[in-house]
Amino acid sequence: MSADGLERSHWFDDEAGPVVRPYAMTRGRTTSPAQHRLDLIAVVVTESGAGDPETDPALSPEHVEIVGLCRGEPQSVAELAAGLDLPIGVVRVLIGDLVHAELVHVTRPVPPADLPDESILRDVINGLRAL
Repeated sequence: MSADGLERSHWFDDEAGPVVRPYAMTRGRTTSPAQHRLDLIAVVVTESGAGDPETDPALSPEHVEIVGLCRGEPQSVAELAAGLDLPIGVVRVLIGDLVHAELVHVTRPVPPADLPDESILRDVINGLRAL
């Protein structure tokens, strides 16, 4: 018991307010169908025809905030996690929900293995200079 005679809840912080556990935001889920595409540098972009996410009762405030952040400019998964101050795993699940709802899409940078070899690019540049 505290000094005022009331038992303090473990789920409340005077400065932060009520604390919501991350698994509550994801409804206990730790993965999403789109998670395999969601590495830290994947870029999340709001779909051009996406409606107002606030009108969808199935979406949480965090979902709405992700769509809002990406509407201004595309954001990486890591940037979203930092901006929302949420664990990366939670953000991945939330983004997966938004991909499934067709409110955002995810683009991935070109893997280094798919980039042209640097020596080929130098040969092309040297060839162009020789013209």
